[in-house]
Amino acid sequence: MTLQPNSIEARDVAYHMHSYTNARRHEEVGPIVIESGEGMHVTDTDGKRYIEAMAGLWSVAIGFGEKRLADAASRQMQKLNYYHTFTHKSHVPAIELAEKLIAMAPVKMSKAYFTNSGSEANDTMIKLVRYRSNALGQPLKKKIISRIKGYHGVTLASASLTGLPNNHRSFDLPMEGILHTTCPHYWREGHEGESEEDFASRCAADLEALIMAEGPETIAAFIGEPVMGAGGVIVPPKTYWEKIQAVLKKHDILLVADEVICGFGRTGRTFGSETYGIEPDIMTLSKALSSSYLPISALLINDRVYQPVADESSQIGTFGHGYTASGHPVAAAVALENLAIIEERGLMEHAAEMAPYFQAQLGTLLDHPLVGEVRGVGLIAAVELVTDKAAKSSVQPAGALAAKAFGFIQANGVILRAIGDALAFCPPLIVEREHVDTIVAATRKGLDELQATL
Repeated sequence: MTLQPNSIEARDVAYHMHSYTNARRHEEVGPIVIESGEGMHVTDTDGKRYIEAMAGLWSVAIGFGEKRLADAASRQMQKLNYYHTFTHKSHVPAIELAEKLIAMAPVKMSKAYFTNSGSEANDTMIKLVRYRSNALGQPLKKKIISRIKGYHGVTLASASLTGLPNNHRSFDLPMEGILHTTCPHYWREGHEGESEEDFASRCAADLEALIMAEGPETIAAFIGEPVMGAGGVIVPPKTYWEKIQAVLKKHDILLVADEVICGFGRTGRTFGSETYGIEPDIMTLSKALSSSYLPISALLINDRVYQPVADESSQIGTFGHGYTASGHPVAAAVALENLAIIEERGLMEHAAEMAPYFQAQLGTLLDHPLVGEVRGVGLIAAVELVTDKAAKSSVQPAGALAAKAFGFIQANGVILRAIGDALAFCPPLIVEREHVDTIVAATRKGLDELQATL
């Protein structure tokens, strides 16, 4: 792209620093500026229309441009534009949303606590876990185990939970007290002749070995996404969660389900925890909670977590934690309306109905010379790119193949995401068969165009 002086693109380069972007490269190429969105599509300032096959950032469940959410925000803005939840203060949207989320939870939960992003929710989780251990007189029980390629956010603490090198490099992370265990990617990590169940057993054995090496008395919690999202859409192998939970129960370790991507229908059930039989002590929620129309996130905690925390707050005199915008009334009102739309329109049921077609059509890409694996569940999937199928490898530098494919596919009118050498797909829950067909056709065309350059 040639940047025209004083264009919106040039002004972006001049004044705006971007997330997950090579800053020097951005100075050369500039941005695609998205101007509007409607349903499955977004449109840029040049008038080019794209299918948003990533729902923004895994999050716009009900699609773009929903007037009911704009109206809900406007009504609440005019009634009570802001209030906080400090020092015994509350407001109706926060109360109603907390009540709604506790009712929706797949296991019995005690309280909802509101934050503003998935990163903040997981950061708060770490503080809660530490606070609880101190309340229980277990000052050594503070370490948290995450997984290699897990993704839990980008704040100092949540980025430490995240198990991706580029979230650690040059940030001096991870911080002390955060450990990482085996990535449950069977296609990539499984040994020759090893079944999925055997691989799951090995993952559980690796986890227990880590616990024993560190000392069970030092391990407070284990965090995992039901399906790993930003690490490359990694679907757990058969029996994985059953075996992991057995290890955690044996050693009295809290289980945290990061449902930021999986929650509210993405895997075909309300929560990914239901899809995989997970019984968490803590759940972190965001993204589809409001379809990202406004920033909001939440933690759900059970009584095993809440009661010691409540006792400690009484002992100290306060729970000394909070955010200015925790449970913001406008964001909470929008989240409530978003959840109402998801339920009224049967979007979680629609996701479950569309999932077999979505997965099957993406599966047809397996015959492409550049495709090594297609994996997914519900309406989330990834296509792993290789140049050598037998070796499951690429002659390109790591990540280069998917980055090039991403560019070709975007030029064909479909926005997805390149993660390492995988292409990730996570369309809004309103996706229909014709959208799936367009997404798959554009992907195949982009891969053909990429192959022609190799």
